[in-house]
Amino acid sequence: MTNLIDQGVSGGVVADAGPPKDAPSLDTSRQACPSPHSLKNKLGRILWGVCWWGLFRLSPRPLFGWRNFLLRLFGARVTATTRIDPTVRVWAPWNLTVGADSSIGHHVDVYNVASITIGNQATVSQYSYLCAASHDLSDPHMTLTATPIEIRDAAWVCAKAFVGPGVTIGRGAVVGACGVAVKDVVDWHIVAGNPARTIGRRELR
Repeated sequence: MTNLIDQGVSGGVVADAGPPKDAPSLDTSRQACPSPHSLKNKLGRILWGVCWWGLFRLSPRPLFGWRNFLLRLFGARVTATTRIDPTVRVWAPWNLTVGADSSIGHHVDVYNVASITIGNQATVSQYSYLCAASHDLSDPHMTLTATPIEIRDAAWVCAKAFVGPGVTIGRGAVVGACGVAVKDVVDWHIVAGNPARTIGRRELR
């Protein structure tokens, strides 16, 4: 019998020696892959960072209106009844839209290189990560890619969940705690796991 190790197989997993010898090598130096962001974008994020640390992050939790005001100053579209915790990290307020009676819990990371839209009466629970950007794995320079995220009305992204670039969480849908949503979630469906899979339907009594 041929030795499995000689075939590059160990423990049922095929071993990979890496890319072909003639394949291009990765080059992620600043010279090879300069920042894709404009000067205006960079300056805006610097100003927002100062505002976040000094005025947003330190504000008492009940002052939702104050934080909404600060976000609007930087171009966010939020309503008077939007509730955003002071520990929420927003990468670019001008790429954020949050509807009425929706909430974003503490320590949520809103990495909105592309737009992130949250509908009405939606909930994003604590420590979740909304990630609207990634990198092109086939590009030797790991070019940044960005695709919008949409979380529709009455949806719930549970604690420590991850929502990836380009994903739409349907109306009333639920991403379970620690779930990893890398594909669209159908309206009123419940998904969980990594990667997230449908485990049921949400029924309101």
